[in-house]
Amino acid sequence: MIGTIANTAAIVLGSAIGSAAKRGLGEKYQDVLFMAMGLAALGLGTNSIVNGMADSVYPVLFIASLAVGGVIGTALDLNGRFDRFVSKRSKSEANLSQGLSTAIMLFCFGALSIIGPINSALYGDETFLLTNATLDLVTSMVLASSFGIGIALAAVVLFCWQGAIYLLAAQLAPFLTADLMAEITVVGGFLILASGLGILKVKEIPVMNLLPALAVPPVWFLGVQLVGSFAA
Repeated sequence: MIGTIANTAAIVLGSAIGSAAKRGLGEKYQDVLFMAMGLAALGLGTNSIVNGMADSVYPVLFIASLAVGGVIGTALDLNGRFDRFVSKRSKSEANLSQGLSTAIMLFCFGALSIIGPINSALYGDETFLLTNATLDLVTSMVLASSFGIGIALAAVVLFCWQGAIYLLAAQLAPFLTADLMAEITVVGGFLILASGLGILKVKEIPVMNLLPALAVPPVWFLGVQLVGSFAA
């Protein structure tokens, strides 16, 4: 798990650097960083959507995923629970829950963060995770310069996420096909895009309520496999 540890440390380090930089910045510069982070999230989300849709074999699955996931997340009040959890731990950081939800989407639900732990566990190859660590170092610096040191909490989520994939690598590897990753990429892209809209104050979207949408494509593909095995 060397790659995961490095990835986690990169987020903590980047958050510390970004938070320290924030204290030396005036309000107008912080506003510019907010805008830059929002635009970056819009761009990354759009890129994921376009790339994922190009490889999608179920072009409307993302619609069902967002709808079903949104209903489940709203019923569980994930966004409200997340906001209350964050506010209890960092009352001094305005909009931290928004920044932290964006960080979790960016850090955890990209292809590198999913495939990386599998390659690490099965082949001892840390390349994807070390590449991801470099990207997350820069991203966490920018996020923390806007939202504060609380962004470092995303490192805990990332460690648990990648650690779970690492431990389940042998079982997950055959299931994480290119087709499934394409569908997850599309859904994840929409969540990142929604985060960007919130940061730019274009539209406040309860992104955490949409988080269960990421589980819909794996469930769908598992169901297709089961039906296919029975039919055979």
